[in-house]
Amino acid sequence: MTKIRFGQVDYLNTLPVYHALEEGILPFDGELVKGPPTMLNKMLLEGKLHISSMSSIEYARNVDQCMILPNLSVSADGPVQSILLFSRLPVTELDGKTICLTSSSATSVGLLKVLFDHYYHVEARYVTMAPDLDRMMTTGDAALLIGDDAMKEHLKVKRENLPYQVTDLGEVWKQFTGESMVYALWVIRRDFAKAHPEAVNALCQTCLAAKSYAADHLEGLLEKSRRRTGLPIDVLVDYFKTINNEFTEEHRKALLTYYDYCYKSGLIEERVRLAVWGEESV
Repeated sequence: MTKIRFGQVDYLNTLPVYHALEEGILPFDGELVKGPPTMLNKMLLEGKLHISSMSSIEYARNVDQCMILPNLSVSADGPVQSILLFSRLPVTELDGKTICLTSSSATSVGLLKVLFDHYYHVEARYVTMAPDLDRMMTTGDAALLIGDDAMKEHLKVKRENLPYQVTDLGEVWKQFTGESMVYALWVIRRDFAKAHPEAVNALCQTCLAAKSYAADHLEGLLEKSRRRTGLPIDVLVDYFKTINNEFTEEHRKALLTYYDYCYKSGLIEERVRLAVWGEESV
């Protein structure tokens, strides 16, 4: 059988699912392929990966090709700490201004546009760039960063007292809808799932076991995260309390709320039905 090519978004928010696989603590006879969300989204849809963590909005755009793995997501209920808009002005004063969007993200870009459309009622110009805050703020009036990039820059802003307002999009989403926000899912290509159902079932169980291992061995996860990012341990402890990797009925409801607003903003072409592995035929 073909070895599973498993996409790994190389951010802290997915690390609880991959930590035990990276360390060889749990068996995984396949290949981990690391990269930013937009790269892995593209690789999965091109058939270069079999399974991957995927931006929530990209699942919505490609439901015919993908299924969701159960009990896994990247979510947060309120402030997320790693989806941040840096701006010189209050968000309500960004009408007509230029917003630089990180090229690493899909879901967070969609979230920003939804909030601008339906919460702030701001119309802005958007430019997509590599995630470099200094360059982005030279080009535009605000910059959207995600993941470890956002956390590092936020720490720098606080330490150096830089003149930027920092808006946590997860916090604003909670204020707007009262819901959690589901930023990413783990998905599998339908064609691979149909051809290799036993391998998919086994990997699902491995991922859940890995998530449990990370929760039970938090010190190792924190130390690895500190080495990778240079972020202080207290920041990392708070972050891993914030990030949720479950996918409950409440998460599903919240995700469908996000998709509904994406549809209203023209970011997806039709309303979405969630297809979860093990709950329906491929």
